[in-house]
Amino acid sequence: KMLRRVLCTVLFIGALPSLAEVSQGHISVVLLGATGDLAKKYLWQGLFQLYMDQVSSGHSFTFHGAALTALEPGQRLMFDVLKKLACPPDESPNRCAVLKDQFLKLSQYHQLKTAENYTVLNREIETLLRQEGLKEAGRIFYFSVPPFAYTEIARHINSSCRPPPGAWLRVVLEKPFGHDLESAQQLAAELTSFFREEEMYRVDHYLGKQAVAHILPFRDQNRQFLDPIWNRHHVERVEIVLKETVDAKGRTSFYEQYGVIRDVLQNHLTEALMFLTMELPANVSRAKEVLQCKLQAFQSLRGLEKNSAVLGQYQAYASQVQEELQKAQDYISTTPTFAGVLIHSDSLRWEGVPFLLTSGKALDERVGYVRVLFKNRAYCTQSETLRDAVHSQCKAKQIIFYIGHGALNTPAVLVSRNLFRPVMPEGSWREAVGQSDLHIFGQPLSDYYVYSPVKERDAYSVLISNIYHGRKDFFITTENLLASWGFWTPLLDSISHQPLRLYPGGVENQHLLDFEMVSGEVAFTLAEPVELLNPNRLMPSDYRTIQSKFRQSPLVSAWSEDLISQLASDIEKTASRTVAHSGQFHLALSGGSSPVILFQRLARHHYAFPWKHTHIWLVDERCVPLTDTESNFFSLHNHLLQSVRVPYFNIHPMPVHLNQRLCVEEDRGTELYAKEIMALVANASFDLMLLGVGTDGHTASLFPRSENGLEGAQTVVLTESPVKPHQRMSLSLPLINNARQVFVLVLGKGKHDITTLLSRVGHEPRKWPVSGVSPSSGQLVWYVDYEALLG
Repeated sequence: KMLRRVLCTVLFIGALPSLAEVSQGHISVVLLGATGDLAKKYLWQGLFQLYMDQVSSGHSFTFHGAALTALEPGQRLMFDVLKKLACPPDESPNRCAVLKDQFLKLSQYHQLKTAENYTVLNREIETLLRQEGLKEAGRIFYFSVPPFAYTEIARHINSSCRPPPGAWLRVVLEKPFGHDLESAQQLAAELTSFFREEEMYRVDHYLGKQAVAHILPFRDQNRQFLDPIWNRHHVERVEIVLKETVDAKGRTSFYEQYGVIRDVLQNHLTEALMFLTMELPANVSRAKEVLQCKLQAFQSLRGLEKNSAVLGQYQAYASQVQEELQKAQDYISTTPTFAGVLIHSDSLRWEGVPFLLTSGKALDERVGYVRVLFKNRAYCTQSETLRDAVHSQCKAKQIIFYIGHGALNTPAVLVSRNLFRPVMPEGSWREAVGQSDLHIFGQPLSDYYVYSPVKERDAYSVLISNIYHGRKDFFITTENLLASWGFWTPLLDSISHQPLRLYPGGVENQHLLDFEMVSGEVAFTLAEPVELLNPNRLMPSDYRTIQSKFRQSPLVSAWSEDLISQLASDIEKTASRTVAHSGQFHLALSGGSSPVILFQRLARHHYAFPWKHTHIWLVDERCVPLTDTESNFFSLHNHLLQSVRVPYFNIHPMPVHLNQRLCVEEDRGTELYAKEIMALVANASFDLMLLGVGTDGHTASLFPRSENGLEGAQTVVLTESPVKPHQRMSLSLPLINNARQVFVLVLGKGKHDITTLLSRVGHEPRKWPVSGVSPSSGQLVWYVDYEALLG
């Protein structure tokens, strides 16, 4: 019996205590894509390491390499890789030789192409176990194949290759897990129709990097030191960085689809971010608790916008794409190969702390690190030469999880000596001895307590070991995956055509890619780049004339960013002037997507705004709870109110949720709001009202042919929207026209048709409610961006 002979040989050289102890059952490992690049470089070596580590564990193993290639050539390719497998340096040559020989004997190749092939594989596993008299413990299927093949393979495994009841199934999936939120949801739905959540292990190999994997244990073991300082009061900023010197040559077909954000930031760097920002569970060894805390950390992240990122592309990339993908000479790629992204968490612990995630190709060095830089409040009177410089409180205080490469060329954890001496597990990490001339972030290595792994291990070896042990906290769950894509997709959508800064690559980049944080946004520090990649974007100067009036009222037009900047400034001027004159400013704001960037602009750039004397009202509201993401107030709170100091009693949400019911007429929510307006707003005349325009010509929540709100004495009305949620509460058209000033904001190409139509029609509010906006004794100003105005 083949398997028993292998076990006896291993027993003979002392690898096993006794054959009787091989009683925990048999594990079949199936590597799909067994002859591919990832398998050749990392996976077979990781499986061999698993075998070396667990040969005495009480489990027996067989390893099944599988691919689409026919049996003979596939077998040849696979065994060419297996013959090159290596043992760690500390392994004795004799034991290494025997274990390698046995690993090869326990490995076999299969062509897995059809449903019948999977049935045959299942039969072979069952026959082997029956012959050897072994109980099946479980099966591992490692998908080292493109994601488009996942569904078919999953169907075959589920229908004909599952282990029997009582044995476990672990399916290992490699990224990319989708291209955006929608594709990730689709792939997740397909996989969950074949596998249970506990059976799926999505790999992010960064979670196997020893420095990254140690972030949570480090925080846990050093709670006594970190609890007082691991927060916004003490942390100045956090940098999570992966720099590469290589370019995308040979991989442009993949890179054109994904780019640096999808390739690195959305997964590797985001996972490190979660380990830093999540609240520590009581027990970091409990996977379920860790994953729950990660999800809560995702929910605290502030949404990203276009100005949250700076993007670049190395100059040779375009020609590489043209050559490898046979694109025309005039083809312009808008795929970023460099990105710097500023992230904020709105949790109480991290509010206001900038987290910088940076990655790129063709940069000056290959290095990865997570750097937590602490605030320094010390002033040192004595000259540095006259005191103990190492423990000086004036030196930078930082904790660095050094992922690898760079100056140190090894994974490491570094803690500034003027912070604390960390607690580190003796068996797996050791303190570096001897002084080095190296400098890390401008400080000599002697300024740090430096720890490196006792035994350096490849990330895939670590992860394959965790798959064997069923450690789910080292892998990406479906919820985790969708939370990450939900966070990144809006940014990816907003930057899909954003100009990229071209950079030469390597040391020649100089300061071209340096960027800085300004008012919650990021921008390159060099105002004038060498060259911008800007695919044929028309500039305002390309238009001969743009009218200064729209529907007989003043028109302000510009590109959207400039337009929002002008609108925010005009609102601030109106507010300051009104407060100076009457002591308070009543501002009514619309919901929808257009005002969001205005709210963010007001929150981050207008520090002189008289918020203390401002009353905030809603022009309209959806009939949902105010905590619902569909609520206009929820959006207003998230993007503006939580960032500015408006007195609590000056905030006036619409009362759509009364008596635990939504917009029920008997609850008289409209009357309550109307009375509140009459009591606080002089003559029910708002100082400024901000409106938008829908593609059907609606404004506020006044829709074409609406039964309520277009005329009559009512000032606040309930209306019906043609889209969900249907029920709305809105200020009426007569009340809108009673305002001192009305600003109408119109953004985007999607509004071009209605903008053109409105420029031609007269006063017809029943058809196009916004055409009825005409303040009786106030001023109307239109703010329309070039895309809406000119298409």
